[in-house]
Amino acid sequence: MNRLFDKTTEGLAASINFRLMRNNITAANIANAETPNYKAKKVDFEKALSRALDIEGLSQASTSHADHQAVGADGVSGVRVDVYDNPEGNLSNDKNTVDLEKEMAKLAENTILYKAALQLINKKLGALKYAATNGGR
Repeated sequence: MNRLFDKTTEGLAASINFRLMRNNITAANIANAETPNYKAKKVDFEKALSRALDIEGLSQASTSHADHQAVGADGVSGVRVDVYDNPEGNLSNDKNTVDLEKEMAKLAENTILYKAALQLINKKLGALKYAATNGGR
């Protein structure tokens, strides 16, 4: 079966969605930097996304146990995002674990990667539009 969007486009779309989620979590951490007893949250999705996209070329790999995650099995739709309390956070006097400088740096990095993914997906969709309109003729 032919698909309209390739694995790269699906991966970029998923990355954009996950980066938006990371942006929201990081913004919440920043907003709660002065809240007593607030535990900073962390989002991880890169490893699960790369497994789903089969970046390493391991599509022939198989699992030996029911609890193992199959490589590329469900594609991008099977990727699950892990949101958890950041274990790297230092406990302050008010038992808040937000490191404002690290959070601001993560937010800046995530914004750059989000914009890059948007630009790449726009180029891919532009190429598809060009092909669909017979090269602009």
